[in-house]
Amino acid sequence: MVREFQKENSIINTYLNEIRDDTIQKDRMRFRANLKRIGSLMAYEISKKLDYSEREVITPLGKTSGFELKNQPVLGTVLRAGLPLHEGFLNVFDKADNAFISAYRKHHSGDEFEVEVEYVSCPDIQNRTLILVDPMLATGRSMYLSYQSLVKQFGKPAKTYIVSVIASNEGVEYVQEKIGKNAELYMGAIDEELTAQAYIVPGLGDAGDLAYGEKE
Repeated sequence: MVREFQKENSIINTYLNEIRDDTIQKDRMRFRANLKRIGSLMAYEISKKLDYSEREVITPLGKTSGFELKNQPVLGTVLRAGLPLHEGFLNVFDKADNAFISAYRKHHSGDEFEVEVEYVSCPDIQNRTLILVDPMLATGRSMYLSYQSLVKQFGKPAKTYIVSVIASNEGVEYVQEKIGKNAELYMGAIDEELTAQAYIVPGLGDAGDLAYGEKE
């Protein structure tokens, strides 16, 4: 299942427009804030798919009953660009456990590169709900290798949600093929073109640089 918010009536589209706008995105604080807001709204949508249990609540004036999550999800993010999006999710799932993965492109000659995973920090995810976020889903390799690293070391989740703000068709298809039907994809927008250098067009540029400044 793939959900693309750009095709729905949602305030998410306003934030998508702003993070793409090359004038507005010069404001790093606003860029990060928009990623957080998108994260919180997507987290709310995913929260509708999770399981809840009823419990009694004591108020100052009596008793009532309400519903709360049966089990907290694990929120995983790909560093560094994923941090604002992760924070948006954490604002909603404020009791969730967290996982962090350092995955980056190691470039060779020409346009060739490979994705390397250097650092992983994660709780046990066996039979739990995993929400794995990264703002950009270009080729899909970083997302898949991050998922694979978590599963190999920390168990197989019962359900996985893959979340990106901007994706390419190629990346979506790759992740669907590699991770399989156990994963649901929540995408802000899915763009058609992926360049030879694996950049999404029209995309938005480098999310990490826009959020935190250019790197050497």
